[in-house]
This record gives sequence, C-alpha cells and structure tokens, in this order.
Amino acid sequence: MRVTKFEHAALTLVEADRTLVIDPGNFTSPLGLERVVAVVITHEHPDHWTPAHLTRILSAFPDTPIFAPEGVARAASDFAITVVHPGDRVEADPFTLEFFGGRHAVIHESIPVIDNVGVLVNDEFYYPGDSYAVPAGKPVQLLAAPVGAPWLKIGEAMDFVLAVAPRRAFGTHDMTLSVIGRDMGRSRLTWAVEQGGGEFVVLDPGDGTDL
Repeated sequence: MRVTKFEHAALTLVEADRTLVIDPGNFTSPLGLERVVAVVITHEHPDHWTPAHLTRILSAFPDTPIFAPEGVARAASDFAITVVHPGDRVEADPFTLEFFGGRHAVIHESIPVIDNVGVLVNDEFYYPGDSYAVPAGKPVQLLAAPVGAPWLKIGEAMDFVLAVAPRRAFGTHDMTLSVIGRDMGRSRLTWAVEQGGGEFVVLDPGDGTDL
C-alpha cells in the first residue's frame, strides 16, 4: 500500500491500483487521481473537504462512497454521505476502514466541539483527523500525526505519538505553519516516535511511502 501526503491534511492510499482519498480540503491543490473507490472525510471543517473537491472526484468516479461522521452529512447535504461512527468497520475493496474517536479536539471553550473520526486503514495506517484519538489495542505501522493547528499544542501531539507508538510516523496538517515552525514540530514528533523504537519519515506534498 502506497501512502502519499498532499498539502495540509489530504492523503491518498493506493492498493492494487485502487485509491482511497482522505480529507481533500481547501488548502489542497486539485489531486491527480486514478480508480478512486472511496473518500473519507474526518470532519466538517473546510480545510478537510470542499464541495469543489468532492464534485471533481465524483465527476471522474461516479457513485464513489464518501464515509464521514454526522456533522459532515449535515454540512455536505448536497452529497450522498455514508455516516460512520466510532467502532464502525466498513469495506471499500481493497480497503478496510475502522473508525475511532468521535469528537474534534477543543479549540477554545467559545467554539462548539464538532464530530470527528480517526480512521485506521487495513489495520496498518492511522490518521486521527483533528483529534488525539488513539486506536486502542491496534498496532499501527504508519501514523499520520498532525503537527500544526489552532487546537494543537506540540506537547500534546508528542504525547499522542507516544500513546500510539507506531513503527513509523510522518507529520501532516501543516499548511498553517512556517517552514521553521513545521520543522520544529517534526523534530519533536521525531523524538516521540523514537521513544518506542520507531522512525519518523519526512514527507513533503507529493511524497509517499510504502507499507
């Protein structure tokens, strides 16, 4: 399985020439995609999905299922959303998707907390969306770890990586950071993943790694 990072939170996973798209939001350039079989949207914020991205995907790959929590179904009411909840496990051949968490991390007490799901793909790759939801009891081979956000404190992000203890990790959710800030965050997550004997992988937009 090939995992590719794009700008900000967007990711693609390719297995057996089929593609899973995760969180194509408004900080992400149009994606060149082939044989899309599913889209996962972790939550409703526009940096994780846009009508334009979904329309482009569905125009090229009609009837592609979109898996997302209830908040996305309300925000994206013009699209057919398959609502998923923490604990759900669904198939989009050749991908198995299992969902965790349920709530977005707190930004500020004045801002309502919304639905958010983390997704574990093929029992190997995990992305938490905008949360620190840990896939308890699941050995994660590759973790996409958020490194910059209004809700993120780098010490908490480090604790999240320590709790997941993946074999490998890379930083994502990073378009709001300067180059200096991104690299500082990466260095902290490098320390965290190495505490469990893992390895940090530096991925810039368009870079990928294999599982």
